[in-house]
Amino acid sequence: MDPQLVLQSAQDAMTVRRVFGEPIQAEGVTILPVAVVGGGGGGGGRGQDGGAGYGMGVRPAGVYVIRNGRAAWRPAVNVNLIIAGGQLVAVAALLALRPILARWLEHRAGFGVPQTA
Repeated sequence: MDPQLVLQSAQDAMTVRRVFGEPIQAEGVTILPVAVVGGGGGGGGRGQDGGAGYGMGVRPAGVYVIRNGRAAWRPAVNVNLIIAGGQLVAVAALLALRPILARWLEHRAGFGVPQTA
């Protein structure tokens, strides 16, 4: 495989159209979708014994809403990421509170027990 051909294909794939989608127009409002695109590639070898390749990653970033000549940014919300963050905070809180709760329960269990001399 020709490395120059691979690099040309990667360059053609990473265009501005991958970042800004086709504008959508409805009822006097224009919506312009935006994505974050990243990629990389590489290759190597000797003579005919070599190879090359590239990869891309795309995720939605949000939309521009254009109304009456004014643009407003509306970010995309990744609900899965928010839920995962909340779960991490809950686990950390439980791990931090466990020894405190255990000590409090031990202390509380000691009250009301008559001591023998």
